[in-house]
Amino acid sequence: MPLQTSSADNRQVTETQSQHADPSSNPPHDGERVGFSDPYTRYVMLVLFIVYVVSYIDRQLMAVLLEPIKNDLGVSDTQMGLLTGVAFAIFYATLGMPIARFADRNSRRSVIAAGVAVWSMMTAATGLARNFTQILAARIFVGVGEAAGGAPGHSLISDYFPPRQRATALALYSTGGTVGIMLGMWLGGWIGFHYGWRIAFVVLGIPGVLIALLVRLTVREPVRGRFDEADIEAEPAPPAREAIRYLLSKPSYRWLTLAATLHVFAGFGASNWYASFLIRIHDMPLDQIGLWLGPFSGAAATLGALFFGRLVDRMGSRDARWYMWLPMIGTLCAMPFSYAFILSDSLFPAIYLMLPAAFFGNSYTGATFAMAQGLARPQMRTLSAATVLFSMNLLGMGFGPFVIGLMNDTLGPRFGTEAIRYSLLIIGIPHLVAAVMNALAAKTLRNDLRETA
Repeated sequence: MPLQTSSADNRQVTETQSQHADPSSNPPHDGERVGFSDPYTRYVMLVLFIVYVVSYIDRQLMAVLLEPIKNDLGVSDTQMGLLTGVAFAIFYATLGMPIARFADRNSRRSVIAAGVAVWSMMTAATGLARNFTQILAARIFVGVGEAAGGAPGHSLISDYFPPRQRATALALYSTGGTVGIMLGMWLGGWIGFHYGWRIAFVVLGIPGVLIALLVRLTVREPVRGRFDEADIEAEPAPPAREAIRYLLSKPSYRWLTLAATLHVFAGFGASNWYASFLIRIHDMPLDQIGLWLGPFSGAAATLGALFFGRLVDRMGSRDARWYMWLPMIGTLCAMPFSYAFILSDSLFPAIYLMLPAAFFGNSYTGATFAMAQGLARPQMRTLSAATVLFSMNLLGMGFGPFVIGLMNDTLGPRFGTEAIRYSLLIIGIPHLVAAVMNALAAKTLRNDLRETA
């Protein structure tokens, strides 16, 4: 059904685009260099990648420093699960939707820059907190700032890269999260071990303010729908309810959103407790944990995301169903290694098993975000990404760490320090359910894409 808009809305969007779009950012002509072949587009990709790296450094610090923070504040695993999950995610997810609507009508570049500045300052403020309430408030505002980063970034990438390169570009962008986890674990663990957890938050939070200035001053705002055949000025952003109703009318969009949510629930929930697991079960020092959970595991996850992003772009051009089939296959390959890591009684076999688990575990990111853009019309792509991220972050990122913390405290009286092992085994089950949902999304994906075109 066509989306109805008024002529006043048309004028408003036209004026907004003329204010924010760079004069040189016109629809591409035959022979024009676009996407990865364009040097400036590669620069923008690098800047957005750095933004994503910084966002994950800031949020991952809580995971690697969970044990010293817990001991310093004298709180329970359930409270730490609340701190690392729900407190951050509930504001990150709920504010993501209105911020996405604002970004769909205004400069996405400026929205991202403001968000980076806010979350970086609040990360530094976390290190100054003196009690649980203060650190909880700081983490809430980190979530508020980071709500402005993800979805607008996806939308910008969709207007800098043509459809045939989007899964690769979005997979590359998503690996910024993996690199951020890697650096956050490594640097946070090293700084925390030598100088304390408070110094780690301050030192790693401040550089983000400079990144915010880099985004605001050097990234140009492209024309929306640059690679789409439809006349963007004739079809401005529809009301939020109408856009969400349109997206949720597509079965493949519903299934891929649920699948991604379960992947994040299990994956992010577990990763937030891996440092504690290695400390409690294997007596591994904090600085070594940062090294293994950082550069080694992070490199494997980055390579996996890039490999699957490139592979799905190639195979998806022949049959769009591969965009959902490959995440399913990757998940099924990751699970045996993940469970072997958790069940191993010896440290070094355990940490080596993390590498293939990390490689296959990121197989869903590029494909999911590419289809979230492909199934949406140009004027609702920020909202489309925000809707997927809302579910992933609120239900997945928010409750994954909290549920593990709750299970740790529940199982602790019976299993002692081994409780965390059982919690991690249980939390892996949603990955298998997500693989089934990826298969269900594949069934209607081609038809849903045809209806969007």
